[in-house]
Parts: sequence; C-alpha cells; structure tokens
Amino acid sequence: MVVGSSTRRWDVRRRAKHARLEGTRKALGLSGKVIPTNKIGMAIDTLVMPGDRVVLEGNNQKQADFLSRALVNVDSERIHGLHMIMPSVSLPEHMDLFEKGIAKRLDFSYAGSQSLRIAQLYVDLIPNVVLVAAYAADREGNLYTGPSTEDTPALLEAAAFHDGVVIAQVNEIVDDPKDLKRVDIPGSWVDYVVKADRPFFIEPLFTRDPRQIKDAHILMAMMALKGIYAPHEVESLNHGIGFNTAAVELLLPTFGEELGIKGKVCRHWFLNPHPTLIPAIESGWV
Repeated sequence: MVVGSSTRRWDVRRRAKHARLEGTRKALGLSGKVIPTNKIGMAIDTLVMPGDRVVLEGNNQKQADFLSRALVNVDSERIHGLHMIMPSVSLPEHMDLFEKGIAKRLDFSYAGSQSLRIAQLYVDLIPNVVLVAAYAADREGNLYTGPSTEDTPALLEAAAFHDGVVIAQVNEIVDDPKDLKRVDIPGSWVDYVVKADRPFFIEPLFTRDPRQIKDAHILMAMMALKGIYAPHEVESLNHGIGFNTAAVELLLPTFGEELGIKGKVCRHWFLNPHPTLIPAIESGWV
C-alpha cells in the first residue's frame, strides 16, 4: 500500500521482534531456544528495550521470581521507563523495579468478575516482552505449567499472537518432549526458555500449604471460629484470601467439635480445593 510517496509497512512489530531475537542469538551464541542459566542477565539486556510493556507473571500461585531478579539487575541507564503489566505485586523485586527507575508505570489486578470489562478497556496493553514461569519445558519451548495453569496462557497469548517476545523460566528442561507430563503451552508461543537457579517461588495464598500455617494463624482461627462463626452461625464462606485465619478448616474436627457447632457453621465453601480441607470433608463437616 502506498501512502504519499512512501510504502507503509505492516510488519513493524514482527521485524522488531526478529531483530531482538537475532541480537540475543548473536550476543549469547545461541542455536536454539534454551538460554543458559548464567546468561539470563545478558538475554534480558538484549531483549528488553526502554519503555517496553513487560508482562511479569506473579499470581496467587507461581511467581516468575528468577526472571524478576534478572530484570531488577539490569542497568537502569540503559533499560528504564518500563510499563509493567502484572497479575499482582507480591515480591520485593516487583517494587525494586520502580525504586531503581527501571519501571515507571504499573497495571495490575485481581479483576474477578470485572476481568472482561478490564480487558475491553485496556486492549492497548499488548506487551513487548512476557516473563512467565513453568514447571518444565523441552528444547522446542513446549511448556508444562503443572497445577498452576490458569493464568499463564492468558499472559502469553497477547504476545504470542502480536509479535511480542516470550521468555519462560522453568524448573527443568527435558531433551525428549515425551518426558513432559503434558503440553499446556505450545512451543510456537515461546521464544526462549531458561532453567532457573532454583524452583520458582510459590505464593501460598490459595495453594494453602499446611506447612505455612503458624501458631498465630491457629490462634486467630480459634478466635474467628468461636467469636464470629459460631454466634452468627456462618454456614457459607469463601476462605481463599490470605492466611490470617487459614487454620479454620483444620480446627473444625477438633476445636469445632468441642464447641458443639458441627452442622451449624462452615458447611458450604466456595473456593479452590485446599489440602487442609480434607479432614473437614472426611469427618462430615464440609
């Protein structure tokens, strides 16, 4: 198509992406999609540009913490003014990005029922770079995201289909694709994978790992159970936020029995399945 005396290009983003990938390939001497763990800083430095929109995965389950640490260590004189698009702000590195001047703008949310309207309002938030986490990958970039799959495909899709760069940190890289338990995200969506220096951090907000429950949580749960749930006979609840009273379900078959409130409280739960609910279910409370 000719506009005036110049030819308009329709593949600007695609050409820009290929230039970044080629620059990274030459700088790191790569022949495939796998970035050596000790070279992730160099990769980030060649793939991220000032003012980029960058998606950084950090949600109520897994965190791309290795890539967060790599991003926060770039030279802010070279990479700055980033527009971060994140499901949540939950790691110290997330705030360090802004304190160091690497990032200056943030869009984040737990959108809930308003997620569709938010997506419709912010259709311009197409990222230049997406940083995500997965359990495993093969050398072609196919990802196995394990039980924490719900957010990752949505984060990648906008970049994968609009010429953005996708980098995934993984706990393991396998040589044979058959060694992946399943493929949650195809390799055609992923530009680079890197084995992290340690397994990704899991924010136990909804995974509810019983090992994370401390004495203070048990005390607060006892107070809530006796002081609020019992007198008001709260039967239905969503207990999926935080750990302040996270031991309530564990206390139902014990402390709840002593209070004599079985069948009167906490009968119906609306939340993701938690291991700590199993005793309450098996004993007929929930």
